[in-house]
Amino acid sequence: MTIRVMLVDDQVLLRTGFRMVLAAQPDMDVVAEAGNGVEALEALRSTAVDVVLMDVRMPKLDGVEATRRICADTDPPKVLILTTFDLDEYAFSGLKAGASGFMLKDVPPGELLAAIRAVHSGDAVVAPSTTRRLLDRFAPMLPSAGKQPAHKELERLTEREREVMVLVAQGLSNGEIAARLVLSEATVKTHVGRILTKLGLRDRVQVVVLAYETGLVRAGGHG
Repeated sequence: MTIRVMLVDDQVLLRTGFRMVLAAQPDMDVVAEAGNGVEALEALRSTAVDVVLMDVRMPKLDGVEATRRICADTDPPKVLILTTFDLDEYAFSGLKAGASGFMLKDVPPGELLAAIRAVHSGDAVVAPSTTRRLLDRFAPMLPSAGKQPAHKELERLTEREREVMVLVAQGLSNGEIAARLVLSEATVKTHVGRILTKLGLRDRVQVVVLAYETGLVRAGGHG
């Protein structure tokens, strides 16, 4: 199955470089390009796309707002934010807007390709621990940071699912959560799947963001 990719960046040279890397892959096809968020939204109206590589700092409409609008659609493509700095507010805002991960622009080609494949298959490509460092830094910007859990959907979780959600938000892998709670890894995977379904989230990154947003986990990573 070919992964249909759209490149969104205002630097033509950068898009050309990414296109050359992707074009050499038998399972990838660059189906659209855009120089800003407005062009990206227009292209998506007429082109089927699986994964969007989204720059953040662009004229007319930046990548964060474009990501927000894309992810608000029904059955949207996955979005990978491209950023210059590992811990910057754009990456943070992009994750909150619905991106499935972020990559540094100078990422080695192999890592970029692995990230596109991972996102396409439904995985998040930012380690929850990296997301947590981002959120620890920018948590004061969250309107509900530090308050009691306010997201009504959280009430639908069982006590065990809440427990698993907190550990996901603290950056633990399924294996680490299994060891902590004395469960099988398959059981943890089932719990994570139920959490995503009940809360209408797309991946583990969004679990981490929501846990911070609702106060389930506070800056510093403690539930």
